[in-house]
Amino acid sequence: MRNVTLRQLRVFATAARHMNFSRAADELHLSQPAVSTVLKQLASQVGLPLFERIGRRTFLTPAGGEMLECARAITQRMREADAALANLKGVTGGKLNVAVISAGDYFFPRVLAAFGAAHPGITFNLTVHVPFAPHPYVIVAAPSHALAGARQIPRTALNRERFVMREPGSDTWNSMREVFGRQFGKLNIAMQIASTETIKQAVVAGMGIAFLSAHTIGLDLLAGNLVVLDVQDFPARLNWYLVHNRT
Repeated sequence: MRNVTLRQLRVFATAARHMNFSRAADELHLSQPAVSTVLKQLASQVGLPLFERIGRRTFLTPAGGEMLECARAITQRMREADAALANLKGVTGGKLNVAVISAGDYFFPRVLAAFGAAHPGITFNLTVHVPFAPHPYVIVAAPSHALAGARQIPRTALNRERFVMREPGSDTWNSMREVFGRQFGKLNIAMQIASTETIKQAVVAGMGIAFLSAHTIGLDLLAGNLVVLDVQDFPARLNWYLVHNRT
């Protein structure tokens, strides 16, 4: 892992986002063989396969899921470093792209006006985002779990279960807090893992149940590795958002 480069992480993260090496190559302006070579080198340095093919589709392995979380964290830290260095240099010009929820229409222009007064060389491109599609979340367990097959499980029954879940600050963590509300503080968070794939493996191993996006478990359900618990008020339907220009 010592010789992993930022370029390798960027290529890997792009390939993981598309789950298609050709599309990743197009976005990165590289050839597909070049992308494949970089990913093979990265897998060799990690010592584990990062992708696997099932039929015609490509999926991340558990190691790939962990590596993707690391790549995202490193990318975020680089952005933070860039921002910190920019602050040290002083902001004198450029274009600032800002995306806010639709409710931001009521207050955010005043925030931008104050920022613009302090930094007259900055121009703005303000966008808003609106609900685009439902995003269902479910409670999953191993097929051998005591609640598997039970009907209309009361939500309060989940207080007695061990939850394996994503880390604080992640989208899944925040969504779970939103769905459970005050009950969230009564749940038994037994383990926090920064990888959805690893969480699924922990659930399969019987280490607890999990709150996950229904879009992430399709193959696991088909393979019989996981089951969706029939919990009252689930699936919980939140929203994906579409960001677009105001004009």
